[in-house]
Amino acid sequence: MKVKEIRQLSDEELGTELERVRRRLFDVRTQAVTEKLEDPSMLTKARRDIAMILTVMRERQLSAQAKS
Repeated sequence: MKVKEIRQLSDEELGTELERVRRRLFDVRTQAVTEKLEDPSMLTKARRDIAMILTVMRERQLSAQAKS
């Protein structure tokens, strides 16, 4: 997922997407432990997606505080 796509999501959609990506990270970690993970880069991608979503959420929070 790209930052441009993340910024277009609403706050509610961001929360849903965050939960989905965290669940995917859990599943990928489980596959890594059981040695069934085919693509190890999936761990890094999931962590980066989580970081991007949290960053956008924080930017919106700070923007809202600055306006009030």
